Amino acid sequence: MTETKATTIDATTITPRVGSAYPAPYDSPCAGRERQVLGNPFGLSDFGVNLLTLPPGAWSSQRHWHTEEDEFVYVLDGHPTLVTDAGRTPLSPGMCAGFPAGTGDGHHLVNETDRPVTCLEVGSRKANDDAYYSDIDLQIVGRVGGGGFSRKDGTPYDQE
Repeated sequence: MTETKATTIDATTITPRVGSAYPAPYDSPCAGRERQVLGNPFGLSDFGVNLLTLPPGAWSSQRHWHTEEDEFVYVLDGHPTLVTDAGRTPLSPGMCAGFPAGTGDGHHLVNETDRPVTCLEVGSRKANDDAYYSDIDLQIVGRVGGGGFSRKDGTPYDQE
């Protein structure tokens, strides 16, 4: 049996990823979003963990759902609004939400307050996952083959 040593990091030392990779104009609502990818320094491959910060007015993502990936979010600070097919739900610190794969229930968080929101995001990392965006002409199909963003008719977006 191989001995495993615990590894720790100071999350504040991880440079945040700011904005999103969405094609314009879908990137605008997420432009101020910050994610510190916490799972990668540990070599985690089954699931990802992010520390998400949403400044006032920012969205966590476009409203979406996954075919193969489960997602979970836990509110640490602030008061985001969860938007799903069922409507809008105000969240507060200590509240959490989960999104099983394949449900077709598009979801995202929106910060409609004048203070930052901080959440912990956890999601599985399934290579064969597709993502569909409920309110816009956007999807990611075929990640295994390197699939990127495309329109719902399959036409790829130019990523120039």
